[in-house]
Amino acid sequence: MEISELQRHIDEWIHSYGVRYFSELTNMAVLTEEVGELARIMARRYGDQSAKSGEECSPEHMAEEMADIIWVVTCLANQTGVDLTAAIEASFAKKTSRDGKRHLQNPKLHEVK
Repeated sequence: MEISELQRHIDEWIHSYGVRYFSELTNMAVLTEEVGELARIMARRYGDQSAKSGEECSPEHMAEEMADIIWVVTCLANQTGVDLTAAIEASFAKKTSRDGKRHLQNPKLHEVK
């Protein structure tokens, strides 16, 4: 699915099933919540914390949280008139211009862990 299709598809879903978008501030809070849920899974799977009894930390649950984050970011983009395709293309250009050689020359990234 193209990013523009995702934006359109989510907008159609919101207007068909969600009645309307949550306010931008509510969606920002929801985004923060979703990022926190992903952070919890990452800390349990890849960090030093162990999972609590009954806590779901499977790859499927991690993917679900990532999808939720993309969903809410797309809602925010739709609400604020951001074309995510153009924004991501601009981000690639900025990162390439700024970091095109920096990471290649970083000895820390060439260390085997």
